[in-house]
Amino acid sequence: MKSSRAAVWGVNGLLALLALLALFPLLWMLSVSLMPLGSASTFPPPLLPLHPTLANYRALFVGADLGRYLLNSLIVSGGITLGSLACNVLAGYAFAKLRYAGRERTFNLLLGALVIPTQVAMMPLFLLARELHIVNSYAGVILPSLASIFGIYLVRQYARAIPTEMLEAARIDGASEFRIFARVVLPLLKPIILTLTILTFLTAWNDFMWPLIVLTGSSHYTLPIALASLARQHNQDVEMLMAGSMVTVVPVLVLFLLLQRYYIQGLLLGSVKG
Repeated sequence: MKSSRAAVWGVNGLLALLALLALFPLLWMLSVSLMPLGSASTFPPPLLPLHPTLANYRALFVGADLGRYLLNSLIVSGGITLGSLACNVLAGYAFAKLRYAGRERTFNLLLGALVIPTQVAMMPLFLLARELHIVNSYAGVILPSLASIFGIYLVRQYARAIPTEMLEAARIDGASEFRIFARVVLPLLKPIILTLTILTFLTAWNDFMWPLIVLTGSSHYTLPIALASLARQHNQDVEMLMAGSMVTVVPVLVLFLLLQRYYIQGLLLGSVKG
């Protein structure tokens, strides 16, 4: 009994140590963001601010207009997430449960496209966006991300576990395909939809390369691009840069903490179904 209890304490202690090591960079970033300018450049660098201040955050939102870039990121990430969910969930369900000619061949072609690097498509996408006159606009960032092969694959694998007999019974009762999808399928897909919501929002929020290419004016900059520009102007102001990084991290961290239960559930169920 004593050895078993000691083993439990040992495992819990090791997990707590690993969690602390994983969280240390985030905690230190928060600590530095609350320090006055120049405090973090001393040696050895302090772990805690001696005189905590919000001056760095005030400088970012008042002087650097970070609030506008934060709003831009929320608009772009929210638009991509909503549009991507609509496209991926509908397509994934169709590949899983609807019968039509060429279904398996089309899906295999999509899977084959996964090996193509995203960077290869950026030049054609930019030329197409220029022809559509959506360069330097929210639409130019959002539209190319409305469908994801990985998202379609994820929903398709999960939706395959839905009993076909249930759908056939609804059709016999006279329900339309849209009614079946809305009333029967969507509630069963809730875990994977929430999982896909987190993955899509995180990807869109942290995306740097495509917004940098398609956004030619600073008025539509997202947070990653704005922070890169800020780093060039204030490369010595470590405290201000850490404050900007905290503003970037907090929204996605809050989203993950709110939906982590559904995220883990969706991954676990998706790994054993289909």
